[in-house]
Parts: sequence; C-alpha cells; structure tokens
Amino acid sequence: MGANKTKIAVIDDDRFIRYLLGLHLKKAGYDVFAAEDAVAGGRMVLERMPDVILCDVDMPFMDGYEFVTALRADPATRHIPVIFLTVNAAGEDRAKQLGAGQLKKPVMADEVVHAVAQA
Repeated sequence: MGANKTKIAVIDDDRFIRYLLGLHLKKAGYDVFAAEDAVAGGRMVLERMPDVILCDVDMPFMDGYEFVTALRADPATRHIPVIFLTVNAAGEDRAKQLGAGQLKKPVMADEVVHAVAQA
C-alpha cells in the first residue's frame, strides 16, 4: 500500500476520541493524522490534503460547520468528503447542506470505518 494509503484527518478537541479514532482507523489500514481544533485542522488539511475528514461539531475557536463552510469555499479543499461527529443529532440538515455525512457520538469503531469506506 505505502504511498497509496487513504489519508484520514481527524479533527476533534477531545484527545481520547482522537486517539481511539486513530487507533481503529489505522488498524483498518488508513493513514491517520489528527488535530485538536479547526485552526490546527485547517493547517493540517492544507498541508496533507486528506481523502476524508472526520470533524467534531463542537470545538473551540470555530465549530465544525464553520470549518467545513470554509473548506467548501476553497477550490483546493471543497471536494474532500467530510463526516461530522456530534452528540447532537439536530444538526443533520446542516450537515447535508454542506454535503457532509454525520455520525452521532458515541460512535462504534465499525460504524466509523464503514462510513469512511463509503466516503
């Protein structure tokens, strides 16, 4: 696989969630990198150009919806599939407006791996 591995960006302010998502996605064969907020995540996305982004909704500085709105405004990143992770299912319409999927926390490892594979 090597250089052809699918790259996944995990952006979540919870260190434990970043760790668990990374653990399960790496076990499934993905190249995973993580950031703790939208500011660090934005830099990371521009540098690494992931194939899929898993993004928390409730984060400091900028929420996930604002972050993805900014990604969609940039021609270099607008094509990247995004899956929101949130404890609040009420934002599903907002996720759809942004062309993103959404998983409700707590999320099972196989559910995340399947959603990433589908994206």
